[in-house]
Amino acid sequence: MSAPPGLAPGDFWVASGHHLCDRDEQGRILGTPDLWRAFCARPELVPPEEACPAERALHAALLAEPMRAVAPAELERLADADARENFAVFLGFRDRVVAQPSLEAAWLDLFRGGVQGVPPIFLQMLTHLVTRAALEGVEDAFTLRAAELFFRPQRAAIHHGALLLADEEFLEARGGDGGFGPLGQLLVEAGSPPREVELDVLSEEMAPLYRGRSDAHDFALDIAENRPGQHGLARALERFIGHVIGEQVTIRPVPVIEDHNWTWHVGLDAEATGIANDLWQGKKVKQARLARILWLGVLEFAEASRILPRVAGKPVYLALAMDAAQKLRMKPQNLVAGLPLRARESGA
Repeated sequence: MSAPPGLAPGDFWVASGHHLCDRDEQGRILGTPDLWRAFCARPELVPPEEACPAERALHAALLAEPMRAVAPAELERLADADARENFAVFLGFRDRVVAQPSLEAAWLDLFRGGVQGVPPIFLQMLTHLVTRAALEGVEDAFTLRAAELFFRPQRAAIHHGALLLADEEFLEARGGDGGFGPLGQLLVEAGSPPREVELDVLSEEMAPLYRGRSDAHDFALDIAENRPGQHGLARALERFIGHVIGEQVTIRPVPVIEDHNWTWHVGLDAEATGIANDLWQGKKVKQARLARILWLGVLEFAEASRILPRVAGKPVYLALAMDAAQKLRMKPQNLVAGLPLRARESGA
């Protein structure tokens, strides 16, 4: 059976909508009318049965011509205040994105210029798309699964010596009353009641199945020291930084911060940022809080002239942590402001 138009056999993350995008010569992705139709299909924008004729007309017009301009007076004709707000927010987001030469450029512009008023779901969808573009051509299933962290919240737990990350939405959707599943202990240790959950840990044997199941997000990832998942996260970060931010880097996982007088770090989530900042400032951090750090890496730039002089020749640490509820919400946007690039000095 052949793949649908725009999709290659063995494709992954089809739900990102990447097949609805074009690509430029540099491999950057470009939004198309079909992509914006997919955004218009979000439940927040689809008119309910009781919607007024003006709301139905506007939605139909945007489906027919997703890039059409919408005058403020057209929005004012909508009877429902929530609908007016939802369409105004969507149109503002659309216009900010299409003003940029690519979706990658739009992602950078949003996080550099401020995302106030932009719904998290739109930012998640855009991050999903640019991450998918960054991983084009990657075959390693562990790298692909690790990259799901960029746009999918996770739940973390220690299970039989493994440091497992499982997709939070998958766990919540599949959890039900009953006894322990194959990894029911994962939920217990993460503070949830025992529930039956069908969940496989990604392994070398299971890796060939990843692409066919990638949109289900039903593989747990082991990022314990020297496991493929630990290195997969490093490779995913390298690809993302290279493609989206435009900096060629190499990253190696490390078990601990090797220099207690380190110069620079980037927390990849709010919890890791707080812990690393406290350590860097010389504050005492309780062992229980330190144990929330799940992954550490050392980043090196291929082009030393691109980094701030005071960081030259010194390690740049990356940290990822879970919160007190053992949930992990990675923020790849922290890399935008956090990497020690010379452009930061000039305010660029």
